[in-house]
Amino acid sequence: MSVKNTLLKKIAESREKTDKEKKFSGTLMDYVELVEADPSIVKTAHQRLNDALTEHGSYVMPDSDPRKFKIFDGENIKIHKYFEGEFFGMEKVLAKVMNFLDSAAHRGEESRQVLLFMGPVGAGKSALTEHIKKALEGKKYYHLKGDPHRGEPLQLIPRRLRPDFEKALGVKIEGDISPVARHKLLNDLGGKYENFEVEESSFSQRARRGVGVVPPMDANSQDVSVLVGSVDISKLDKYAEDDPRALSLNGAFNVGNRGIVELVEVFKNEIEFLHTIITATQEKRVPSPGKSDMLHFDGVIIAHCNEAEWNRFQSEHTNEAILDRIVKVSVPYCLELNQEMKIYEKMLSKSDFKHHIAPHTLKVASMFSVMSRLKPSAKCDPLTKMKIYNGEEVLEKGRVKKVDIKDLREEAKHEGMDGISTRFVTKSIDHALSNSEKAIVTPISVMDSLTKMVKEQITDEAFKKTCLELLQKTVRDEYLKILETEIAKAFVTAYEEQAQSLFNSYLDNAEAYVTRAKVKDKVTKEERLPDEDFMKSIEENIGIAGSAKDGFRGDVTAYMFAKMRRGDKVDYKAYEPLREAIETYLINSVKSFARIVTKSKSRDKEQQEKYSEMVTTMCKDYGYTPESAEEILAFAANNLWRDS
Repeated sequence: MSVKNTLLKKIAESREKTDKEKKFSGTLMDYVELVEADPSIVKTAHQRLNDALTEHGSYVMPDSDPRKFKIFDGENIKIHKYFEGEFFGMEKVLAKVMNFLDSAAHRGEESRQVLLFMGPVGAGKSALTEHIKKALEGKKYYHLKGDPHRGEPLQLIPRRLRPDFEKALGVKIEGDISPVARHKLLNDLGGKYENFEVEESSFSQRARRGVGVVPPMDANSQDVSVLVGSVDISKLDKYAEDDPRALSLNGAFNVGNRGIVELVEVFKNEIEFLHTIITATQEKRVPSPGKSDMLHFDGVIIAHCNEAEWNRFQSEHTNEAILDRIVKVSVPYCLELNQEMKIYEKMLSKSDFKHHIAPHTLKVASMFSVMSRLKPSAKCDPLTKMKIYNGEEVLEKGRVKKVDIKDLREEAKHEGMDGISTRFVTKSIDHALSNSEKAIVTPISVMDSLTKMVKEQITDEAFKKTCLELLQKTVRDEYLKILETEIAKAFVTAYEEQAQSLFNSYLDNAEAYVTRAKVKDKVTKEERLPDEDFMKSIEENIGIAGSAKDGFRGDVTAYMFAKMRRGDKVDYKAYEPLREAIETYLINSVKSFARIVTKSKSRDKEQQEKYSEMVTTMCKDYGYTPESAEEILAFAANNLWRDS
């Protein structure tokens, strides 16, 4: 079957399926029967949105996730599945959003407030808003037929009868019908509200059903009709100015009734334009165009803005009424290295680039972006701070550096609200991809691309200098360390096995030393004293010497046996100081040969064989291609081991 015929068949099947899904259509009394059978179909906008987000499920971050204790200090962080795979390093932000909606869904004060996302450019405010709006797409709801305001059908019930209906149906009835619906009720139906027709629709941003969006407007083009609709001038020759039939209820608050109204870059608008928010929140009423009464509004108002605009707006004391109706959620840049990398991985997965991304490329870009956002601290340098924020253990003189992540955050509460944006880095990666001749991108090409963009696009000279120092010194030196280790590892045959063997041997000797016992040879079964020379050869790689050895060996032994008692996995990676000591020992054992082979321009047969093996290992075990491995090794030859 041809593609054309297959496509036509699928279209026909889709249309047939849609036709079979018959939507509800009946009178108010028919709708009341539906509500009696299932009261949950009557929801406020906040309840509906909260249900749409939570129906995907949630869970508490498990204890097995190292981030729980290293990043969140053991706090029970709730993860909502709807946001998984889309947003990274935003757990605290998402928790505040969901707390807001949960309170609003229970008709708390938040149900009469604007949810405002405030943060720097490219931090994800718009993306978060779009994802939240998307949750409503296709969700069904019932409304009055022919009513442009799409009001809740139960609003037809007279106020004197509402207590009886609320008790009988187990629901709460709020608000009044629109002027258009009222005119139809009184003039077409003779006041017989029970005969008013009700229909079923679904939320759709494209069709402007339940999702209204207000873009920022300049002072000259601002018109409140964008928010509340207008009087249709073309109908004034037929209807009086106060006739509801002359109304065009197509403003954002009309469209977004029962759903969401998004205010894009809200404070770019003049303050007069925003006065509608005052009644839309606390009173749940918005002005009607023309001379009709105010309209009931039930919707979630989500706004977003940048920090400069927020600061300017809140500095004006005349804006107090609106400020009192806002729940601000700060949306900072990501400060976790691993989570920042996931952001770029997601963005690249959505592009059409088919290039090979060499190992550490996104890590290098992420190190730069994260460190540019960090505030200086007397407790540690930016690189160490970045690693602590990433949940890594930083060593100092053979011990884990004791810097409390809470203290670092406490002294820099504004951290993450400025620096290099995710968008800036993404564009740099795109430029590196576009300029690649071999369809490969490496840390080297990304650093070059970032440097070029910093020089061309950052106008603040002090910040430009900081960024260039990060790229040309801090990030570059850290990458050279990573590269040196990786090349040396590629020379070690069966690296993991050798490291584990060294670990087992060291642990046996350290345990015997601490307990003043002897070590039993596993082959000969002979007992001997702990091998002091062997333990020293491991320990000296992280600066353990003299009397410090006793404390280190005691720490290692206690730590390992505590893990074994808990049933945790015990291997050479279990204790960070010992892992580094073992890896450094192994790497140093082949580093001399590695630097000779890498730097040599004319290799002998043995060197060439070893070089080829190294390239093969880099491709097979570390994810390089032959082309990217060659580029990395050429860079290493010119920049590593300069003193050799």
